Amino acid sequence: MALTDTALRELHRRAKRGEKVPMKSDGGGLNFQDGKYWRFTFYFAGKKKRLALGVYPDVSLKAARQARDKARELLAQGIDPGAQRKADRAEEKRRAMESAVTFELVAREWYEKKTLNLSSAYRKQKLQRMEKHLFPYVGHVPMASLDLPDLVAALEHLHGRPDMGKRVAELAGQICRYARVMKYVLYDVSAGLTETLPDRPPQQHRPALKEPARIGALLRAIDEYPGDVSTRYALRILPYIFVRSQEIRGAKWEEIDFDKALWVIPAGRMKMKAPHTVPLARQVVKLFLELYEWTGHGALVFPSPFSATRCISDMALLNALRRLGYGKDEMCVHGFRGMASTLLNECGKYRHDVIEAQLAHSERNKVRGAYNHAQYLPERKNMMQEWADWLDRLRAGE
Repeated sequence: MALTDTALRELHRRAKRGEKVPMKSDGGGLNFQDGKYWRFTFYFAGKKKRLALGVYPDVSLKAARQARDKARELLAQGIDPGAQRKADRAEEKRRAMESAVTFELVAREWYEKKTLNLSSAYRKQKLQRMEKHLFPYVGHVPMASLDLPDLVAALEHLHGRPDMGKRVAELAGQICRYARVMKYVLYDVSAGLTETLPDRPPQQHRPALKEPARIGALLRAIDEYPGDVSTRYALRILPYIFVRSQEIRGAKWEEIDFDKALWVIPAGRMKMKAPHTVPLARQVVKLFLELYEWTGHGALVFPSPFSATRCISDMALLNALRRLGYGKDEMCVHGFRGMASTLLNECGKYRHDVIEAQLAHSERNKVRGAYNHAQYLPERKNMMQEWADWLDRLRAGE
């Protein structure tokens, strides 16, 4: 005899009062046990089995019958309803876990594991790029469902900045390859991402003075610059040694050996992440010693006028050039490197490898480059002294 809602309510009340309630059948293997439990009894592979279908009244008579009918359909297909339920729950759990493993979660895990050997400034830069250019667009997307079109769409806002777009695409690629290695995904979804980016415009060379007479005028103008002492001396020293802006601005007194007339820039401040030795001409040693009287009490050679623990900024040097009357199409801070590279190569007196070593350009053999930061040192010492003497002659108007 089939159950009714009225009968179920009465059996449930009796069970709540503590009475012993007999099991009732609704037919087709559906049973109501102890006044509250739904059970489906069936045979599979010759064995009697039971499947829990829920608790009354949370599971109504109608819902229990629907669950029974679904189980019977599985049996008709030769499927064990109990085994199917376990498989369904395992799949739900897997999907829930996949949904929880988002692009941002994997990216932060990659960041914590794979950037430890980078400088703090470079690590911070990578994190900022992720937080600004990737997380707002694909950070919430489950890694397992992320696809190439998602990444392409995420980089659309950088189409006007091709250089930044390429860097962010490379960063996304590193994260996706890490996800594949860690088995969060089956394949690298970022493959081909850089090919979807707009082509870069022709590279614009940074402005630099190349004519001897104009260089002499620039040196005389720098000598007359009235700004703060750090900026003034940085500008006076930079033409002689033509290092990168961040390399000179972050200089520390402990890096300079006055007895040997050498300055060893640590790898952490170099673009190529290898230490770099800079021979110091007599003129440069003299300028450093003069500056030591001003800033030698601290660690930094060129401290900011606003904080002894921070170096001067790149804008301080650039603004000084602008105040001296040199526009953005004439000269920039990086222009001292271009000036030296062009003129030293054109004069034909120095080997190209020696000039490249002094410029600290990338060493093709990274292992060799890491150990040879002082390579060609005797030749470079001679070249740097002759370069300094030539600049002094230009300053004098010769």
